[in-house]
Amino acid sequence: MNKILYLEGSSGISGDMTVSALLDLGASRQYLEEQLGKLPIHDYRLVIGRTEKCGIDACAFYVELDESKPQPLRDYRQIRDMIAQSGMDEKAKVLSLQIFQALAKAEAKVHGTTMENVHFHEVGAVDSIVDIVSAAVCLVDLGIEQTVVGTLMEGTGTTWCQHGRIPVPVPATAELIAEYGLDMKITDVAGEMITPTGAAIAAVIRNRQMPERFRIEKIGIGSGEKDFKHANILRAMILVEDHENLVQVLETNVDDCTGEQLGYIQEVLLEAGALDAVYRPIYMKKSRPAYQLQVICKEEDADQLENIIFKETTTIGIRGYQAKRAVLERRIQEVHTDEGIVRVKVCRMGEREYCYPEYEDLKRYCKAAGTPFRESYEKIQKMAGDEK
Repeated sequence: MNKILYLEGSSGISGDMTVSALLDLGASRQYLEEQLGKLPIHDYRLVIGRTEKCGIDACAFYVELDESKPQPLRDYRQIRDMIAQSGMDEKAKVLSLQIFQALAKAEAKVHGTTMENVHFHEVGAVDSIVDIVSAAVCLVDLGIEQTVVGTLMEGTGTTWCQHGRIPVPVPATAELIAEYGLDMKITDVAGEMITPTGAAIAAVIRNRQMPERFRIEKIGIGSGEKDFKHANILRAMILVEDHENLVQVLETNVDDCTGEQLGYIQEVLLEAGALDAVYRPIYMKKSRPAYQLQVICKEEDADQLENIIFKETTTIGIRGYQAKRAVLERRIQEVHTDEGIVRVKVCRMGEREYCYPEYEDLKRYCKAAGTPFRESYEKIQKMAGDEK
């Protein structure tokens, strides 16, 4: 099963919101502090706790700076070298560098300069560096490899930066949204909801679309510093893609195989992992009688089963497509008789259960007991129901 991170984006995204949400999902604070300790930056401390946004409990992550120490102005090259030469986990290091590279590219375009010469202001400060690196470390710690980013909500108006008052979304954020094709929706909320740091993180880690079917394994809530009329939170979910109800169907038509050959191929396919393999009579061109072979299998087994079909039949082409299947909840129950154990498949639909004795076990029971198949079937069904 594939674990997927889903960042909802109903209140935009920022670096601290992302880290808060990932910590709430279970990323290790101890591991985070160990990794941050390998960077040559000081004069700050992490503040991690709980807060409430519009009645919703959320994790709060904040980088508290030593205001008595002036913040140095760093360019992209300095930050890149700082991270590259650190002793951080290699995966977290690579991801951090990718995020800063995306930011540098956007800032360079906005300011009409090169990536190497771009100077970070807010993003080059200690708190922003810690936010980006922390997000990368938490993602690696959680083992996240697939990420879906929802529509990012943004406010309106203007906001302050080092250069003065600028429009929302700020130029670097707008550039990242455009460059990486992130979905954004402008709301009537006054203020900035998507920061360049948050946009860069979302842009770099997004690598897939929302799965068609999934279940939610865990939810993390990260808070933002600002207070809006809505809950200023980033909701992160771990989704588990549901492949149980998706199967691959392989089909081919054959008109020059013997019955014995077809029977043999069916057995080979079932032994190789096919969920089902059936033949149905058809008429091909020129009214020639033939058979259509249909194989139902798991997606990961499709290539192997295709090879078997090509090897064991005379076909030169196979159709393949994905299909949904509805599967009842099931379990195997053992019914103990004087003639041995008979396994029974018990399927549940709502409050009702249906019992189906396994054929090979029932056949063995019939021969040992000397009773007709139908009578034995009903007897084992009743015994299974009585033992529930």
